[in-house]
Amino acid sequence: MTTGKKIVWISAAVLIGAAAIFWFSHRGGGKKNEAVTRSATVTQGPIEDVVQATGEVSPLNRVEIKPPIGGRIEKLLVDEGARVKEGEILAWMSSSDRAAVLDAAAAQGPAEVKRWQDAYKPTPVVAPLSGEIIARNVVVGQTVDVATVLYVLSDRLIVIAQVDETDIGRLRLAVPSRITLDAYPDRVIDGKVFSILHEGKNVSNVITYDVKVEPQNVPLFFRSQMTANVSFVVNRKEDALLVPSSAVTETRSGEKQVMVPGPDGKPAAKKIDTGLESGTNVEVLSGLNAGDTVLITRTKYTPQQAAANSPFMPGGKPKSPSGSGGQGGGGNRGPH
Repeated sequence: MTTGKKIVWISAAVLIGAAAIFWFSHRGGGKKNEAVTRSATVTQGPIEDVVQATGEVSPLNRVEIKPPIGGRIEKLLVDEGARVKEGEILAWMSSSDRAAVLDAAAAQGPAEVKRWQDAYKPTPVVAPLSGEIIARNVVVGQTVDVATVLYVLSDRLIVIAQVDETDIGRLRLAVPSRITLDAYPDRVIDGKVFSILHEGKNVSNVITYDVKVEPQNVPLFFRSQMTANVSFVVNRKEDALLVPSSAVTETRSGEKQVMVPGPDGKPAAKKIDTGLESGTNVEVLSGLNAGDTVLITRTKYTPQQAAANSPFMPGGKPKSPSGSGGQGGGGNRGPH
């Protein structure tokens, strides 16, 4: 095949491909939009304005308990999860000198050890406040110094949530909250805000503020550093007129409206005044009554079948201007 013929064949292939794309895009070879309308009824019920945030379970006051002297741990009286009172003895330890004396006495027999134990008393480790032991970091017989953390004590567990700066202005003290944990998603714990920190944190150019939430009752399954999800109930109405959020649209002038069945059966726009929004429902202050019907229109994408009469498909026939495939000047003809 000569170069000229190759160029002609390539040009023809390009033209056929372009024609095929044009055919399918204009004759239904892809997808088309279809408006689907359904109706919904204006109802009455509760609605909440909620701020969502994530955080973690954390001690309100976390205290690290260290030994008063360097030495050796002789007895541990409490373990993780234990509730202790202020002044309670948590452990006994020997100073470095006492440990050396007792080790030397052990070589002389039990009687000598007892004599030195009575004469050289051990040192107690005392709880500085009441709370729960959330960590034990040593074992009996371990040598420690004054920098070693023996126990970690929490007075009580709370939730610290990170709230975006765009929402922090909506919160206030005593706002009721609902807490769920990733580990126990079906257990909801009621709480309330008792502290909103004044200094924010910048993480990847996102400013958040820590909000402390106190559970009404701390469940036994709470553990420090568990991931928590918090819903802050900023506002709530028990008996409001509600329409689905998808039914409400906003005009260019900023007014809210819904579509309702008109006198002629066609959809008609109706202006409404709105209140709280929950993401699912919108409160209607005026313009509608309970039991009214609103229309929700959405666009549905439906696939179209390939054009059977495409001249580019196997067995396809181009349609004649009159719509018939085999008559007139555009029909099939026999051999001459």
